[in-house]
Order: sequence, then structure tokens, then C-alpha cells
Amino acid sequence: QVQLVESGGGLVQAGDSLRLSCAASGLTFSNYAMGWFRQAPGKEREFVAAISASGSSIFYADSVKGRFTISRDSAKNTVYLQMNSLKPEDTAVYYCAVSGARAIFTSPDRYNHWGQGTQVTVSS
Repeated sequence: QVQLVESGGGLVQAGDSLRLSCAASGLTFSNYAMGWFRQAPGKEREFVAAISASGSSIFYADSVKGRFTISRDSAKNTVYLQMNSLKPEDTAVYYCAVSGARAIFTSPDRYNHWGQGTQVTVSS
């Protein structure tokens, strides 16, 4: 049974940083691409960042490019999202997800398993 557990969210001020973690279990972590998505109140879930199974390919949404960094540690079965220069518009519930493939996808439909989410709130 695949389980993804996010942590690291919280309430911060604009300009601050946070690092989200997502610990995965029940799968061969190094075989699958991982992604981060977010959902703000009243909005659809949107793609944030993804990393391929090998870690060699990474892709970011334009809205976070240059501020967020995705990484993975196969020894710990964990994917991270380092978020710097946070803005109020980054406020959302952040979800990690595992893809059914090694390559990167931006559509949530290509991800098979999801974590429960962690709240990130950025005050102005």
C-alpha cells in the first residue's frame, strides 16, 4: 500500500522560506517520478514542480521558477520542495504525488497516489 506523508507546512511572512518533505512508503521509490501540486481555496489543483525517477529531469511551473527547488533522496524515500521568497499568492494546501512512470508529467491525472496535504500560509 502506497503512502505519502507530507510535512513542513506552516504560517510564514512574505519573503520567508519553508521546506516541505514527503516521505513515501509501499513502493520502489527510485522507479517513479514525483510531483508537488497545490490547491488554494476556490481554485483547482495546480502543478508546482516535478522530478523524474532518476532526478535528472526537473520541471517547474512558471509561477515558482527561480524561487522553489524540488529534490529527492532515494536513500530516505523522500522528496523535498524548498520554497524561498514566499509570496501571499503561494498560500495553498500542498500535495505530493507519485507518478506511474519515470518521466515528468504536469497533469494531476498522471499521478496515481497522493498525500494528505500540508497547509502553507504566507502573510503579507
